[in-house]
Amino acid sequence: MNKSRIWQLSTYLSLASVSLLLACSQATRPATPAAQNADWPSYGLNLQGQRFSPLAQINQQSIGQLTSAWTVDTGIKATFQATPIVVNGVMYVSLPFNHVLALDAATGKQLWKYTHDRKADWPMCCGPANRGVAVSEGKVFIGTVDARLIALDAASGKKLWDIDVAANQVNTEQQNTLNSSDPNKTRKVTGGTGVGIAMAPVVYKHKVIIGITGVGYGLHIDNPTSDAPLGAVIGVTGRYGRPGFLAAFDVNDGRQVWQFDTIPAKAWEGNFTTRTADGSVFDRDVAAEKNAVKDYPDAARFGGGSAWSTPAIDTGTDTLYFGTGNPSPQMNDVSRPGDNLYTVSLVALDTETGRYKWHYQQVPHDLWGYDLASPPVLFQYQHQGKAIAAVGQASKTGWFYIHDRSNGQFLAKSDAFVPQLNLFKKPGTEGTVIYPGILGGANWSPVSVDERQHKIFVAAMHSPIKYTVHETEAANGQKPMRYAASEPTEDARWGLLSAIDSQSGKIAWQHKTEQPLVGGVLSTAGGLLFCGEGNGRLTAYASDTGKALWHYQSDYGVNAPPITYQIAGEQYIAVVSGGNSLFGFKQGDRILTFKLAKK
Repeated sequence: MNKSRIWQLSTYLSLASVSLLLACSQATRPATPAAQNADWPSYGLNLQGQRFSPLAQINQQSIGQLTSAWTVDTGIKATFQATPIVVNGVMYVSLPFNHVLALDAATGKQLWKYTHDRKADWPMCCGPANRGVAVSEGKVFIGTVDARLIALDAASGKKLWDIDVAANQVNTEQQNTLNSSDPNKTRKVTGGTGVGIAMAPVVYKHKVIIGITGVGYGLHIDNPTSDAPLGAVIGVTGRYGRPGFLAAFDVNDGRQVWQFDTIPAKAWEGNFTTRTADGSVFDRDVAAEKNAVKDYPDAARFGGGSAWSTPAIDTGTDTLYFGTGNPSPQMNDVSRPGDNLYTVSLVALDTETGRYKWHYQQVPHDLWGYDLASPPVLFQYQHQGKAIAAVGQASKTGWFYIHDRSNGQFLAKSDAFVPQLNLFKKPGTEGTVIYPGILGGANWSPVSVDERQHKIFVAAMHSPIKYTVHETEAANGQKPMRYAASEPTEDARWGLLSAIDSQSGKIAWQHKTEQPLVGGVLSTAGGLLFCGEGNGRLTAYASDTGKALWHYQSDYGVNAPPITYQIAGEQYIAVVSGGNSLFGFKQGDRILTFKLAKK
């Protein structure tokens, strides 16, 4: 890649555009004058997913006066990842296990609570966390860990409709297929292929859009210690999983309008790609893969491709953009020759029909779990002297990718924002240490784009992973079974908060944290960048220099994206604090809000 490639973003987010979004939000109580109020109406603030707020009352000069406004303990101590949604002074928060709270956003007073009745014994692939709700047309929408889409009345919390989006499909990998000498055979399993919904929905033109997860996972072995990251993830050969999908449902009755399957019905083998447009090279035995196609004619039926993060939407062209997960079986490629389309890809669809427009596969025939987990973000980009409507995505591989929104053409990628070793190297029987690995890089954490400063802010991690191929003993005349495992090493791991210069693609500044960063960031017109850590620390940085200006210490991990809003002329910062069990961060149940102390 030519690292001198010029990156240029032109400013187009303004107070006027935010006001337009707010005007379209559904009122749930009388509002004070618009100039005094500013909501957080959607997962990424706006449909572009930029997470940049034009509010500036809290700024580099006033940040020292930031103090607690109110806190709420929800009573559900578990992994907490939600983005609070604020519409007309009401905050809607999804709790672990898909309960929902409605609070007065100025005081924290509870207005109502919805308690979710989860299906008994439904397997959760990745724990009870949910990343938020959508609020529109007088309704609150939530996708659940048991693969349902629910609509609540925004004023009362009463359930309006409840649909099953995955037809009760459950698949569970078998731990007993592991080698008898493998210590993971007897360890506690915390997850497998249990279809669910993790993403926050998005509503557009009377349709609520959501996708399913858990379709490409292997066995999840429990953390070796309480403060350690997830233990082994194991991909077992077998007919496990199913295709993922993204679908749109009518906001009034939940009727499905369209569905896009992340695995195509035909030709999921693709072109057997060994080099992608961004310059990544993959060591593949193409001849052997092509020969194996005849042995696995129905592999696509179990193809995987979870949809992890809320799509970004281009309202000018009615196009949505979302990322897909790994192929199934995870890391174990014996039964899935070919590129395994459309897994580990950025995909563009027509919002009205779900029609496929284009895709870009970052990692063909993925062996490492390099899902596109972080949500896409839309912005304007200067390329070879022309202004181009672009879509960007922070990857697990450690690069920020930029594409032409109209056709998916790869335009550029940033310098690596995390260390890289043995990237795309095939795992072997002796074990191969790779970073970034299955955890990332940039995991599900959403980025923020400040077009005024030409900066893209990314929360990421350095967490070395050892990949090993195993083979069971031959028994009872059966062939040995091959499986692959990824496990954290004993090497040091840490977090990296990066500001990427959008003109050059280089790292403008970078801040190293004690623990891996997962949760996301918020930038504001006050020149501030907010980011939480697993040790409970919420920090405000000067977004132009990276200097830490303020911090707050929570009792629990702060592993969710912060937001900001304004009520009656007072600006607030809010974030949920509940840790993350997959990373060993202390779990809790707290909603935190801050505002400037009155003089």
